[in-house]
Amino acid sequence: MADILNVEKRNETGTARMRRLRNAGGIPAVLYGHGQENINLVLNGKELMSVMRHSGHIVQLQGALDESALIKDVLWDNVTQQVLHVDLNRVDATELIEIALTVDLKGPAKGITQGGVLNQIMHDVEIRCPANRIPEKLELKIFDLEVGHSMRAKEIPLPEGATLVTSPEAIIVQCTIIVVEEVEPVAPAATAGIEPEVIGKKKEDEAAEKK
Repeated sequence: MADILNVEKRNETGTARMRRLRNAGGIPAVLYGHGQENINLVLNGKELMSVMRHSGHIVQLQGALDESALIKDVLWDNVTQQVLHVDLNRVDATELIEIALTVDLKGPAKGITQGGVLNQIMHDVEIRCPANRIPEKLELKIFDLEVGHSMRAKEIPLPEGATLVTSPEAIIVQCTIIVVEEVEPVAPAATAGIEPEVIGKKKEDEAAEKK
């Protein structure tokens, strides 16, 4: 079931007005797609963050509109980590959508007990999937992954009706042996064999010379 976002239509634009809107708990957004007009909207900031915390992708808009939409793009403030703007793309329930999803590894891998370490090469893959079947994330079980072996994108279970856009042969994770470099012993100094100077003896010799 899609998450619900309550929306209002927005007539105002401009940096100062959008800042006031965000300070009041709203997030400016634009809905577009399917050959229809673009509509400026205001989203409820708390609802949006709730959806994003569990990686929701498809939302049901209600209030000023009654449509399904894909959260296509989110613009963040790099300093405050506040959402500045959201792009929403109209979708139908059975429409095929291309989307990048996070790959969550389920282990532990057998190779860890063999002295290996995991190296996740890719953290997300792109799939083509019906809008009403898009999961929050993809899971790859790595329990049988041994040292010296890897697992590829084609081994990730996909939702019904979904296909990989990412190359099936792309390596997602590998288990490698830890290589410990041996440190070469430090070569003896070039002055090896030369008797070290004894400070006390030198002072005695200097005193003998003065007599």
